[in-house]
Amino acid sequence: MPLLTLLLSAFLAATLLPAQSEAVLTALLLGERHPVWLLLLVATVGNTLGALVNWAIGRGIERFRGRRWFPVSERNLGRAQRLYGRFGRWSLLLSWAPVFGDALTLVAGVMREPWWRFLLLVTLAKGGRYLVVAGLVLGWMASA
Repeated sequence: MPLLTLLLSAFLAATLLPAQSEAVLTALLLGERHPVWLLLLVATVGNTLGALVNWAIGRGIERFRGRRWFPVSERNLGRAQRLYGRFGRWSLLLSWAPVFGDALTLVAGVMREPWWRFLLLVTLAKGGRYLVVAGLVLGWMASA
């Protein structure tokens, strides 16, 4: 059940819904019940799948832009589109970042980034973030 909780929290954290997968990962690391590699894999897969949902939404959501319920503010979407326009696919390496990282994954869909390249770059970014979080937690545990 803890691994499912991690998967779901990582998935939700990558969508435009608020969730704190780093807190769940930290708790599971501190519990020392699961191999670190497995926790990193589950968190990365969940977070990448959530980002893939954003990408898929981006592929068809442009027609709804400007509506009140649109999931990203015009300001954040415009900023993400400018960043994506300037740096292209490489901006997806920032998809791990809070707030605008989620918008970038949506914009990648709007900008028709191929799914295979999207998955490669986003998996590297999301996995890298969880690796850093795990390194910080494990380093703190070793020094405590």
